[in-house]
Amino acid sequence: MTPPVIYLDNNATTKVADEVLETMMPYFCQQYGNASSMHTFGGRLEKQIKTAREQVAALINADPSEIVFTSCGTEGDNTAIRSALAANPEKKHIVTTQVEHPAVLQLCRRLEKQGYEVTYLSVDRKGQLNLDELRASLRDDTAVVSVMCANNETGNLFPVERIGEFVKAKGILFHVDAVQAVGKFPLDMQNSTIDFLVLSGHKVHAGKGIGVLYVRKGVRFHPLLVGGHQERGRRGGTENVAAIAGLGKAAELTRLGMNDDIAHMKQLRDRLEQGILSQISNCELNGHPTRRLPNTTNIGFQHIEGEAILLSLDRYGICASSGSACTSGSLEPSHVLKAMGVPYTLLHGSIRFSLSRYTTAAEVERVLQVMPQVVDWLRSISPFSQPASVG
Repeated sequence: MTPPVIYLDNNATTKVADEVLETMMPYFCQQYGNASSMHTFGGRLEKQIKTAREQVAALINADPSEIVFTSCGTEGDNTAIRSALAANPEKKHIVTTQVEHPAVLQLCRRLEKQGYEVTYLSVDRKGQLNLDELRASLRDDTAVVSVMCANNETGNLFPVERIGEFVKAKGILFHVDAVQAVGKFPLDMQNSTIDFLVLSGHKVHAGKGIGVLYVRKGVRFHPLLVGGHQERGRRGGTENVAAIAGLGKAAELTRLGMNDDIAHMKQLRDRLEQGILSQISNCELNGHPTRRLPNTTNIGFQHIEGEAILLSLDRYGICASSGSACTSGSLEPSHVLKAMGVPYTLLHGSIRFSLSRYTTAAEVERVLQVMPQVVDWLRSISPFSQPASVG
């Protein structure tokens, strides 16, 4: 008999909320027109897109005209950085961090091959930035500073508004990847220094394949996708109306329930984290103990492989992760934990648990029941945990 799934990999993706699915359904089979059509059947869908734009804007306290719908967070990050570079063609320097998502890091490495210089800021053992290093990195030819609001692997929060003060004082464009932060951390664009902000629908119980790029009014913008007049000429391509409508509903649900969701996730996250750390020896938290998202805990277990833990948990129907889903095909250990200086004995045995509003106390207790058995068994067969033979 297949065990029921306990899903603790919500930083990879989330379940589509029932209310979101209900909102999306009519746009697949009943209202399937093209929102850019002249006729009423298609054209009336523009009203639904307008509603969704307003719902997303309300979630981050922005003006609806500042919301551009994209296909995902990666497209938003690429568009923001390339737009900033296109707006300042004489500037060839970019500042980012060593712990960004591949959507930013891989783009920066490609841009280096095209003649740009990139400064990758370091982090300390807790995953925190050194703001003095950040200030020293800013130059007259810096075109854009790109940092994440919350790290996808550890949940660590960066002080983006403090960073923005330094960045804007130098007249530099400021891009923030808020894909993991949305719904778990309040975002207020009306009182912000951020020029570009990126969100992704499937992190907040909307569907996959839909995202948002916030572009502050007055900021010079250069579209990545050029084509039709959609999104006021800022992103060509037929609108994904069902996904946009679903994201709007998800944004509304997130805004209305955020305080309760945060309290719920934090309570269960803390119970899970403290339970593991107290029951299992030779393991420790990766990341800052307090300045992080309420739903994320990343714990390193000495002398065993993270992949072995995940496979063992999978037999119990428990889904977790060793890091970003976008790097799961790599055999290399986490670039985030390496940048933090996590010791080798913990680096390869680190697991991320990420909760959602739908996680239950019973699921957390089940994980706490299973984890000691899994770790004990893996350590019993691990050559790294056996005493060295003599003779």
